[in-house]
Amino acid sequence: MRVSTRGDYAARALLSLALHTEAAPTSVREIAERTGLPQPYLEQILLALKGAGLVRSKRGVGGGYVLAREPATIRLSEIVRAVDGPITAGDFGEPHTDGACDHEGQCVLLSIWGAAGTHMRTFLDSFTLADIAEMAGGRAPWPAVDES
Repeated sequence: MRVSTRGDYAARALLSLALHTEAAPTSVREIAERTGLPQPYLEQILLALKGAGLVRSKRGVGGGYVLAREPATIRLSEIVRAVDGPITAGDFGEPHTDGACDHEGQCVLLSIWGAAGTHMRTFLDSFTLADIAEMAGGRAPWPAVDES
């Protein structure tokens, strides 16, 4: 399972807004400079995040983007879903519940892929933008990386 570049960029952009919660909106150019993300691609991502209700925009002089909600209420899973769609281990369909599989081993593997997607959603649900901002600021420990 992989989080796409769009998912990563969306999370980085919203984290930047969470880390700089000044009252004034932040321009796409400022977000791009702070995060090192390409501005044209970032504009597309911010539009998707706006459509998902995660950011609001203001046009004109002094315009830009602000978070639509408090960072503590925005989950990492919401950000990824907003730009990548449902969080799954693959697009394999549902296993048969009556044991009537079309091909050898198909149902058990479909069940495993479904469980893997559920684990990933649960893990991403466990982090809010506020949590990630605390980690980025050195005020909370980072998640442990399991190398196995």
